[in-house]
Amino acid sequence: MIPMLDIKRELADIGDEIKKEIDKSLNATQFILGPNVKEFEESAAKYLGCKYAIGVASGTDALHLALKAIGIKDGDEVITTPFTFIATAEAIVYCGGKPVFVDVDEETMNIDVNKIESKITDRTKAIIPVHLFGNPCNMDKIKEIANKYNLKIVEDCAQSFGATYRGVKTGNIGDVGCFSFFPSKNLGCYGDGGMITTNDENIYKTALALRNHGSYVRYYHEMIGFNSRLDDIQAAILKIKLKYIDRFNNERRTVAKLYQETIGNCVGYQKETENGINVFHQYTITSDKRDKAIEALKQSEIASAIYYPVPLHLQNAFKYLGYVEGDFPVSEKLAKTVFSLPINPYLEESEVIIIGEIVKKALV
Repeated sequence: MIPMLDIKRELADIGDEIKKEIDKSLNATQFILGPNVKEFEESAAKYLGCKYAIGVASGTDALHLALKAIGIKDGDEVITTPFTFIATAEAIVYCGGKPVFVDVDEETMNIDVNKIESKITDRTKAIIPVHLFGNPCNMDKIKEIANKYNLKIVEDCAQSFGATYRGVKTGNIGDVGCFSFFPSKNLGCYGDGGMITTNDENIYKTALALRNHGSYVRYYHEMIGFNSRLDDIQAAILKIKLKYIDRFNNERRTVAKLYQETIGNCVGYQKETENGINVFHQYTITSDKRDKAIEALKQSEIASAIYYPVPLHLQNAFKYLGYVEGDFPVSEKLAKTVFSLPINPYLEESEVIIIGEIVKKALV
């Protein structure tokens, strides 16, 4: 059996270090906003190259609080992609805003920067580019548009921890970066967790209060906030894993290269953005005959997954927005053809070749 994610191999590698840090946290008994949270925030900010990092309870909360911190409110429009996990658009709705979808580029699978400007109205306040599957967006063009129309950029970095664009880490390019530490992520904890990053002191201070009931000082509340705090045990785990993130990401890139060499030209590949470095949170390929490959992998007890089978504009939850089938043809096409293979730092070369050969045999 080859799973999509292999935490057991990770624990065999660095589990002793992680367990020691968990024990220290347990012995300190400072579980809410404890010392590990502060240490991890400082280490993460240093790694990403930004001034501020704020640990929160999940990637979804990171998006929600970031949008609140930049002032998104009822009636505001926020541009994003329909080919992403629902949290990206949910967070806009949590603030009373309206998601405005823009189709993706078929090669990079990221938001099509050439289609953004046509969707901007006088109600547009921000853009959420999603660095899908770890592949950075074309941030030059997005920043150019944002500057032209005075829009904020909230980067959805849930899948791109450690990815770079022109040598700058994602999450340190726009006004705010939002990360998820769900266990399957490149940098994942052993529960839920998330982080907001920014270089703007006002956004930082607002988000800091929002995560803790709108409070800077206990029992004094400056605004209506939320209960969204990264807990000390998860921060302890992340603090250790952060030390290995470059190694982990490099190994993912090695696996991706071997997959492509093994599978060849019988599938389509996500194209790495020009000037970007993809960290391959998922290894996602395309085929009109994907069901054959998925079934062949299943017969060999090898996992696979489809991210994402239904674009957001066709989800029942967003039916009220009035989109219909055909509105975003590229996203709809990808939803029918994409599938993801196991990718993690602990896949052995022989396993990658076996998986690749099964896919190739099923599709040729």
